[in-house]
Amino acid sequence: MISEQYKNDIAYAMTPFKLITWLIGVWPLQVYNIYSLLRCVFGICCAILFVVLPSMELYFGCTDIEKNIDCLTLICCGLLGVLKMTWFRINTNSLIINYNSALNDYLTIDNIKERDIMRKHAFIGKIFCSSLLAFTYFSCLMYGVNSFMNYNQDNRINITNRDTILKYPIPSKCVLEYFNFPTSMFKIYCLIEIVILVTAATANLGNDVLFLNITLHICGQVNILRLRFMNFDVTSPRIYDRFNALIQRHCYLIMLARKLTDLISFVLLIELFLIGILICIIGFQLILALKVNDIVMIGKSVITLSGFLIQLTLFSSIGNYLKSEMEDIGLSIYQSAWYSFPRKLTRNVIFILMQVKSPVMLQAGSFIIINLPTYVSILKTSFSYISVLRIMVGV
Repeated sequence: MISEQYKNDIAYAMTPFKLITWLIGVWPLQVYNIYSLLRCVFGICCAILFVVLPSMELYFGCTDIEKNIDCLTLICCGLLGVLKMTWFRINTNSLIINYNSALNDYLTIDNIKERDIMRKHAFIGKIFCSSLLAFTYFSCLMYGVNSFMNYNQDNRINITNRDTILKYPIPSKCVLEYFNFPTSMFKIYCLIEIVILVTAATANLGNDVLFLNITLHICGQVNILRLRFMNFDVTSPRIYDRFNALIQRHCYLIMLARKLTDLISFVLLIELFLIGILICIIGFQLILALKVNDIVMIGKSVITLSGFLIQLTLFSSIGNYLKSEMEDIGLSIYQSAWYSFPRKLTRNVIFILMQVKSPVMLQAGSFIIINLPTYVSILKTSFSYISVLRIMVGV
């Protein structure tokens, strides 16, 4: 019965993330062989194409302002995908240790209330990450459908009309013409680019959801530890051994959290920089589109801007939650019967309170704290730049 419950909990918490990240070869609990490496290489190649094709379009100079912004957005997303795939694959030990620890947590749990806390955090992770991926895949599908809808087969005979009609999911019309790809295979090219689009989006956001899911699991374990500190029984025997076990658990969770924060620090720095720039550019594009009542540009701008804001919101809210859970360990100890502890045990409480003053938190480049105040600051700065640009062009 316990084994069956264990399997159900693992499937509930990890199966969706395994299905997403196994396809691109970054699932931490997979067998690391030549096949996983090939899947990872395929994901990296798709992300590289996500950068190369729009870059060549910009180089050939056959795009208008709207296409230039689309190309810039895709280039930034592709760069993030390549960075995350490479970085997470090289530094995979941090994720392997954390996910193996999560497996052990589900195996050793024997308290119904604590198990409910773990499933609650798993549910939150699934909802948050599924919403991000669903929105992204929906956007990719809309780009593909838009290309097919703009394709008028009756006008393919006329070369002039053909040049204006052919719109690919990834801006690449001039690139394909440069390499003399036949336009009669337009639909096949569109299907291939949709696959590249979805794979590159998974390379970018699949690593994010993998990281955010295990971070929420760590938050759940800290929450359970807080309850154990708060409800610590000073009347039961072996008080020293039981309290030292809680201290060791606290140190272990700090170690796991630090591995995660060290892993994501550099990636978050680059991601915040690129997202901040893109929010300014796309926000300004949205203002221009609203002025001229361009419905298509308004829709594309809103979808793209919403995707970046959802991504930024998830990192900021989960980073803020991790920081608050780590800090609340001290409050939980204060709410326990610490005044009844033996004197020797009270000294250990002081050391824990000192540790809580420097909680583990998500940081970008080890100096920008990722929490809700930082999120609000980024939005305020971005909208300030948008206002300046709007005034400069007289919109």
